[in-house]
Amino acid sequence: MCRILGSFAAGADRPEPAQLAAVSARQRHGGPDEHHVLSGPGWSLGCDRLAVTDPCGGRQPYRLPHLPGILAVLNGEIYNHAELRRALAARGHRFPDRCDGTVLPALYAEYGPAFAEHLDGMFAVALLDLRPGRAQLVLAVDDMGMKPLHLHHDPYDGSTRFASEIPALLAFEGVRISPREDALDTVLATRTSFSTHTALAGVDVLPPGATALVRPGTAPVVRRRGPHRAKPLGGTQDVLRHEVRRLARAEVPVCAVTSGGLDSGLVTALAAEHARETDAPPLHTFHLTYRGRWPDSEAAYARSVARRARTVHHEVAVDPDELGSLLTRTVRHLGQPNADPITLSTYALFRAVRQNGFTVALTGDGADELFGGYDRMRAAPAAPEGSDWAGAYADALSAAPRLLREHLYTANYRAYIADTGSAADRIAQELRSAEAVGADRLTATTAFETRWRLPAYHLRRLDHLSMAWAVEARLPFLQPSVVTHARSLPVAARTGKRALYEAGAELLPPSVLRRPKQPFTLPVAAMLAPGGPLLDLVREMLSPARLVLGGKIRADRAAKLLARHLEHPTPQAALTLWSLAVHELWTEVVQGMRIPAGCAA
Repeated sequence: MCRILGSFAAGADRPEPAQLAAVSARQRHGGPDEHHVLSGPGWSLGCDRLAVTDPCGGRQPYRLPHLPGILAVLNGEIYNHAELRRALAARGHRFPDRCDGTVLPALYAEYGPAFAEHLDGMFAVALLDLRPGRAQLVLAVDDMGMKPLHLHHDPYDGSTRFASEIPALLAFEGVRISPREDALDTVLATRTSFSTHTALAGVDVLPPGATALVRPGTAPVVRRRGPHRAKPLGGTQDVLRHEVRRLARAEVPVCAVTSGGLDSGLVTALAAEHARETDAPPLHTFHLTYRGRWPDSEAAYARSVARRARTVHHEVAVDPDELGSLLTRTVRHLGQPNADPITLSTYALFRAVRQNGFTVALTGDGADELFGGYDRMRAAPAAPEGSDWAGAYADALSAAPRLLREHLYTANYRAYIADTGSAADRIAQELRSAEAVGADRLTATTAFETRWRLPAYHLRRLDHLSMAWAVEARLPFLQPSVVTHARSLPVAARTGKRALYEAGAELLPPSVLRRPKQPFTLPVAAMLAPGGPLLDLVREMLSPARLVLGGKIRADRAAKLLARHLEHPTPQAALTLWSLAVHELWTEVVQGMRIPAGCAA
């Protein structure tokens, strides 16, 4: 697991070492163990390494003596690297160590840009082919988008630059960016940026399962690969047990994140079972809560899961007075606004994981998307024929419903969104189109959730905020065998996570199986109530002077919304106010990340 960076520009000079050092420094938190950058005329390739597989080997960029001119860097884990190494060795390739990424140059030598089709894991790979007459840059990310890769292509000089994180990418000289005009509407309508866009014009992200080919002086050509299909492994519990055991093996300490819900509870129970059966030390589990008395605490459920699984449980209590500084740090690490208050909880949780000596953490992310766990995924099939179920689905994704958004917008911004269209409109149209060609509504929503929302909303956040503390988050639910199994189930079994409840019947406490679904998040409505720890921060971000300067939100209506919330706090008003504040803070933070063209970082 690492942070990677690089550039490719035909006919350009060798990048300045000081510039590359500035890029690396902005994402060094994710790779504190080693730092190496190589460069030459018109190219650079670098890595900040978090040593997980073969900690003493695996120097990046990867190079093999018998394959001069092929260089590679990897962020992530390749779980089938031993199998690939054996197959490649049989073809005559030699390897200096047993690190997973060492196989990449040989794999590319054998298969060219199709090398990524042979990888099983979570990964973002950058590979430079500098052999005479073959110069090209190849970028690839895993099928589910677990490891993001951000790109900037300059149409003026034909250069392409990339980095694992947006702040690092912005430290490259010549990266010209500006906030997207529709970024505020997208945050309020979908809580984050969708598709291949980020909140910055000029910065894109590779979509899940994509390979990009960059030839000298040309823009990246992106294509989606076919899905990595796995062989059937049995029932839901068997498939998940296999993947948890596979991902629990590491050469560094491994723990589990336990929210107190079904998904993380299943991962915890199976990981603890594996530890006992292999005579390994007891599994450590981590749960985050907040000091004081706050509604919707899941701490008792998490303790119940830990007792049943017999883990060493860590209940991490964050002081609410710290939340303001946590918000600034999370916005800076993400590089773009994410309206979910869970960002603060996620950042603080992985801080505790690292401070307690763990480098790998198993999580339950991805189960809701694959097994129909969200309320909106149950509501869509139940909506009567002729109803606008797709529009209702899009509205359920929002931080602020459509009517509230339009009420808050200035006349000019409302007209702009009406003219260009909202992200919510595009989502609803995609869902309607899927139904029109014969997909049932659950399949249509599952496809949308896994292709677009999961990588944009959940996985970028999980990657950035775990790696902010040099922790590798591993996701059993998003492994190919589980994905293939979930998609093969009948609609009834993947509605409301029925298959997962059945799998957990003998593994989890009855209280966890019976409890209503609840997201792992921050009690933002209570914390924005009078006297709450977030109120002053939100007031500052939504001051009339700020909003008038931005020109998109009517300051008088934002003030009335806050006043109504203080009189009668509601989750909807709190989330809207929070999302507006996050966007305002992001516009301030991103200005400090921008490097004027021609100036050193």
